[in-house]
Amino acid sequence: MQSNDSAPQEPTVVAAADAAVEPPASGEMPIAEQPLAEEGGATMHEELQQARLKADEYQDLWLRAKAETENVRRRAQEDIAKAARFAVDRFARELLPVKDSLEAALATEAATVESLRAGSELTLKQLVAAFEKSALTEINPVGEKFDPNRHQAISVVESAKEANTVVTVLQKGYLLAERVLRPALVIVAKAAS
Repeated sequence: MQSNDSAPQEPTVVAAADAAVEPPASGEMPIAEQPLAEEGGATMHEELQQARLKADEYQDLWLRAKAETENVRRRAQEDIAKAARFAVDRFARELLPVKDSLEAALATEAATVESLRAGSELTLKQLVAAFEKSALTEINPVGEKFDPNRHQAISVVESAKEANTVVTVLQKGYLLAERVLRPALVIVAKAAS
């Protein structure tokens, strides 16, 4: 067998990537600064500058919004803390005249039973007015249906009244803005056997 050394070899082609790239002549613009045809003459450099300015503007707006949000959050926390600390302020102001009246009654040396009773009644009226101004209402459910959400039954007694009706109130209950502050202690009627 003979080797086929005499077969024609294909010519080698030099790729364009292997060719040397010359830097632009001193009079030519670099590619990044050449104008874009669709932008009407604006260069890529100018567009990049505009994009950077827009990005800086948006970052500034974002930082301002973040700072404002943080300030609002901080102020809200301070308001909540103040509200908790001074929640009883209004009620305490309403109770001051009641305390003054009690002190004045005790300071009287020649007090009679009648004057003490009259003073106590006036002081009680002041206290009731303070309760009303602070949305504190009493629960006195005599004759009402027993409500376990507002009443606490101490005992059950036989009665001519309808079953589960409050017969006696041992201690009044109180609501603070429709929320039970203290349930009324009651005796409830049971069905007659």
